[in-house]
Parts: sequence; structure tokens; C-alpha cells
Amino acid sequence: MVLAVGLVVVEWLAGSNGVPGPGNGAVAAHLVAAVIAVVGQVVADRRGDRTGTLAAAGVIGTVALVLGLGWFL
Repeated sequence: MVLAVGLVVVEWLAGSNGVPGPGNGAVAAHLVAAVIAVVGQVVADRRGDRTGTLAAAGVIGTVALVLGLGWFL
């Protein structure tokens, strides 16, 4: 969530100063991924069964996907 909010701030500051920022697509993707990760983490924290395990794996996968595609490529 912090990274997504940080990108929103950077995009806003870049637009205000006339310099290129991360772009609306990157900001939207980070916001969607942040929501998916937070919801998945809530489910993982509240469920001790297979659903919780799958939700935790989904959180890890979402984070890996965002870091891999958005930051390391």
C-alpha cells in the first residue's frame, strides 16, 4: 500500500512540475495489486485452513509479480 500511495504522490508531483512520471498505467496497476494483497492478507490472517494458505500464496505471488514486472524489468 505504501508503494502504491508513493507512486500516486510521485505521479501527481511529476504532473504538477511538467516532468515525466511513472504513468497512469503503472499507478493503476500498483493500486490494484495493493488492494489484492491487502484483501488476500486479511483472508490469510483470519482463515487457518486451505483458503488461508491459498490467500497467503496469492499475496506472495502478487508481490512477486509487481516487483518482477514493475521494478526489476
